[in-house]
Amino acid sequence: MRVIHDLSASPWPGERTVVTIGAYDGVHRGHQAVIAEVRRLAAQSGARSAVITFDRHPASVVRPESAPQLLTDLDQKLELLAATGIDATVVVHFDEAQAQEDPMSFARRVLVDCLATSGVVVGDDFHFGKGRQGNVATLRELGASAGFEVHPMALVQRTDGPDESLSSTSIRRAMAGGQVELAAELLGHPFEARGVVVQGDQRGRLLGFPTANVEVPKATCLPSDGVYAGWYIRPGGQRQACAINLGRRPTFYEHADHSLLEAHLLDFAGDLYGERAKVQFTNFLRSERKFEGIDALIGQLKNDIDHARTALGI
Repeated sequence: MRVIHDLSASPWPGERTVVTIGAYDGVHRGHQAVIAEVRRLAAQSGARSAVITFDRHPASVVRPESAPQLLTDLDQKLELLAATGIDATVVVHFDEAQAQEDPMSFARRVLVDCLATSGVVVGDDFHFGKGRQGNVATLRELGASAGFEVHPMALVQRTDGPDESLSSTSIRRAMAGGQVELAAELLGHPFEARGVVVQGDQRGRLLGFPTANVEVPKATCLPSDGVYAGWYIRPGGQRQACAINLGRRPTFYEHADHSLLEAHLLDFAGDLYGERAKVQFTNFLRSERKFEGIDALIGQLKNDIDHARTALGI
């Protein structure tokens, strides 16, 4: 997949492009359905296929006080988009100036002048541009004169019970309840947190259960505090089964100001400090709780590891 940052010239001179536009946080199953339609239309017309997205969530600029936490950082989003088979992702730098761009100006500059768009696939509730003033009607107005068609799609509906569309918001809600299995079903892949392994207080090592303390950016959406089973993926791609503790460790700290992500790698010994880790959450094991003493905590940690092995099938 080609990643395009320069919008000043066509990446494919003389060729047309079928595109979709959006934040694409999580690249969930709803997003994947839209991209599949983009690829289908592009193949049908002999055009290129592309996703237009942003280098940060627009809400982090427009309304930072209520911006959602992210299911994927930019690197992971690009990896997931590449896995869809799309030809290119166009990454638009989003800042205060971009937030003020008129929707018609944005569409003309990106869709017409840069990408020579022949088709645009978006959700039927799509909005874009300054004040979210642009919509499907805006695109159709420009398309009538610029020679592209607009293909609005009905949003993918959830099949797990609730009568609502599948969205990044519904996935964040599942995460807030510790429902990482449901989040994975909606995403189409396990939720994955990324960060650098830093030195902690080494309390796990003293208890006989050394952990990798993964420092996750504050903008990352994490599940609720608790114990999970999952996979720790090293920079070289090696996967290690792990038991994950996400929380404030109330047995030792009365008022910790933030949660820590600690992964105990099963059947592993080695130095992980400084490496960039990927931690996939696959199974919820239990909620976080305070223990009366060290022996009770150690006993529970042993149970957690046994349950993690069972959940992961190892």
